[in-house]
Amino acid sequence: MKQRSTFLFSVLAFGLAFLYVPIFSMIFFSFNKSRLATVWGGFSTQWYGKLFSNSQVIDAAILSLKIALLSATLATILGTMAGLALARFRQFRGRALMSGLVTAPLIMPEVITGISSLLLFIMMAEWLGWPSQRGFTTITIAHITFSMTYVTVIVQSRLAAMDMSIEEAAMDLGSRPWQVLRDVTLPIISPAILSGWLLAFTISLDDVVITSFTTGPGYTTLPMLIWSKVKLGVTPDINALASVIVAVVAIGVAISAVVLTRADKRRERDIQMAIAANK
Repeated sequence: MKQRSTFLFSVLAFGLAFLYVPIFSMIFFSFNKSRLATVWGGFSTQWYGKLFSNSQVIDAAILSLKIALLSATLATILGTMAGLALARFRQFRGRALMSGLVTAPLIMPEVITGISSLLLFIMMAEWLGWPSQRGFTTITIAHITFSMTYVTVIVQSRLAAMDMSIEEAAMDLGSRPWQVLRDVTLPIISPAILSGWLLAFTISLDDVVITSFTTGPGYTTLPMLIWSKVKLGVTPDINALASVIVAVVAIGVAISAVVLTRADKRRERDIQMAIAANK
């Protein structure tokens, strides 16, 4: 047992080191005074100052955040509706086709998704005259298309594990289906909805392939800007930018963990109070 514990601990330590040592080294070299990204020349925060004074980076970051917020919100709404339909309406015409269409983008290469989105927008522009140019709108639509599938799978999985007797009890007490959805179903699956939104936001924020197919002149997102800079070589300002992104993501994950933990505790407390009231 001791040898097994040592082996498991070693595997865990190696896995964590493989994941996080490159991130920590990147953060460390973001405070490098030298212009060479991997040669330590002393401690300095000059690259952070140059980063926040770079209007190109700021504009790209704002554009990426706008697209990610809008696409994640709409994808969460549509994905939740699709997840409810697939989980609650098990017998309807076209269910197998809808389920296949939902899961297809999960396994389809992003290059194929990007090319198909580009061809769709070109045909729409020729036949309908919209969109007149590719940019914010086309990127957002493309991101909604592939990120809502992740939300659908998460919500559907949560609904499949949910006890339907709770909804049936609410309907027996006189609640209408819309009231059951609003007062019972959505509060129970709210952690899954929040997780789906965070996943859709993250996927949209760091996408490069699909964005490169659906963007146009003057619409450069932050991942595309980073990719264009990295092709010329990694510089300390790229390390500083990536470190800021890591900090923002870490804060978001911490906040979501606190919110989900409090929601679980509140739900457990309500269940215990309901059980105690029925005794």
